[in-house]
Amino acid sequence: MERLTLTTHPTKDYELLDSGGEEKLERYGEIVLARPDPQALWDKHLPAGVWEKADARFVRKEREGEWIVNGAVPKEWEISFGGLQLLIKPTSFKHTGLFPEQEPHWDWLRGLISAKKAPVSVLNLFGYTGGATLAAASAGASVVHVDASKSAVAWARENALRSNLADKPIRWIVEDVMAFVRREIKRGNTYDLIIMDPPAFGHGPKDELWKIEEHLLELLKLCQDLLSKEPLGIQMSGYAAGYSPLAFAYNLEPFVAKYGGKLECGDLTIEESGSKRLLPCGIFARWQK
Repeated sequence: MERLTLTTHPTKDYELLDSGGEEKLERYGEIVLARPDPQALWDKHLPAGVWEKADARFVRKEREGEWIVNGAVPKEWEISFGGLQLLIKPTSFKHTGLFPEQEPHWDWLRGLISAKKAPVSVLNLFGYTGGATLAAASAGASVVHVDASKSAVAWARENALRSNLADKPIRWIVEDVMAFVRREIKRGNTYDLIIMDPPAFGHGPKDELWKIEEHLLELLKLCQDLLSKEPLGIQMSGYAAGYSPLAFAYNLEPFVAKYGGKLECGDLTIEESGSKRLLPCGIFARWQK
């Protein structure tokens, strides 16, 4: 098993300007946002005056929060990132619709799909706003995108339209992930590549309960029955506090035992411009045949 640190670097439309004091300062296009980040347990590099000029700052209030706007900030705007055109829309949960640290995974997906000189089918579970789905589709794969949130799937479809990928073979499914996977097994459907970004806790559209500590192992066992006879791999990432990349990787060892290939795990990070400091953002494990 190989341990890696995957890093997203500054681009024209996205940049981590600074971090520290449990906050991060990011630029999305021309808009600068300040958000909480518990991983930033160090001092900030930039002076307070720079942070105070942020176009909007997220302030926590009980379970959710609100954005304090400094001037005129659009409710949504488009950026170019990772070869895609993506809609940024700050939410009451501090998210923007983009997890920039996922960009190295998109490159990995494109490489696997492009290298196989045959049609590739991809299943994206907990697909959110569709970055991985669109990366896979842009490389020529057919994709099934599953998320329990109707609004997230609508956002993903909008991203597909903006990225000129709306005509690609993508199925958009609003459903509980566990229910969908079980039904796909009964239907006899299989996939060459499975992607997942399981949350720590969540609910399906019919209030189905998801808890990572109770359901992740079962989901991965079901995925063994969803893989095609010549699979390409499985990639999973997560943001649940307290888990190590090894906790994810050990769940992928049965795939190595059955099919061979290699197993990688590690941290997802974003490089801070100027200082080159790496902000830890999540963990991942992936198996490649």
